[in-house]
Amino acid sequence: MKSLRILSYNVHKGFSARNRRYLLDEIREGIRSVNADIVFLQEVVGENRDHAKRWENWVDAGQFEYLADSVWPHFAYGRNAIYQHGHHGNAILSKYPIVNSDNVDVSVMKRSQRGLLFAQITPGVQLVCAHMGLLAWERRRQFKQLKHQLMARGSAAEGLIIAGDFNDWQLRLHKHFYRDLDVREAMTEMQGRPAKSFPAPYPLLPLDRIYYKGLALREAKVLRGEPWRSLSDHCALYAEFALPNR
Repeated sequence: MKSLRILSYNVHKGFSARNRRYLLDEIREGIRSVNADIVFLQEVVGENRDHAKRWENWVDAGQFEYLADSVWPHFAYGRNAIYQHGHHGNAILSKYPIVNSDNVDVSVMKRSQRGLLFAQITPGVQLVCAHMGLLAWERRRQFKQLKHQLMARGSAAEGLIIAGDFNDWQLRLHKHFYRDLDVREAMTEMQGRPAKSFPAPYPLLPLDRIYYKGLALREAKVLRGEPWRSLSDHCALYAEFALPNR
């Protein structure tokens, strides 16, 4: 059986944990070293004219394009936070052709702009890149919108992966994913609970997840240590699934 290698990473707009250093080149090398087929990115910048003036090595093109260049020929981007000098959001980079994609605004407050980026790839797998809010009631509403969107889209895809930063450190939403969406979470299946992924230097909170359905899990791990602890404020998550022969 072929494998599908997944990476999920909140890149913190290309900056180190305390915004002291701009590290997009190092983040790019870290992501490429994993050799994932699909990369789910959160807090990736599409444009920021203020940073472009401040940082000499700022990438003029969208960060997702720079990260994808020559490795992932297919990508999708969804603007979540839009401001006067630019925007940032979620992105999916793929070695497989993306059949279709769209971004769903799930913001419930003006100061907390969030989205769900949907995409479907040719192996028959539906992808959702998620970045949920910081408040519990906010996340509950966003989960309901996610559930509604999945029901509305039907079950045309043979597999489903929902990955990203869920900000669900108290694991209140986690049980609803299992119960209401009938999915599993990669690190939970491996070690009995979601991985602690934030803050990257000394992970204490389980914010990041890779949920899946209709696929066989082969491996899952949280990427700690160097270089990951010195890049974004989040650790990256990795999972590998078996794709059935067709």
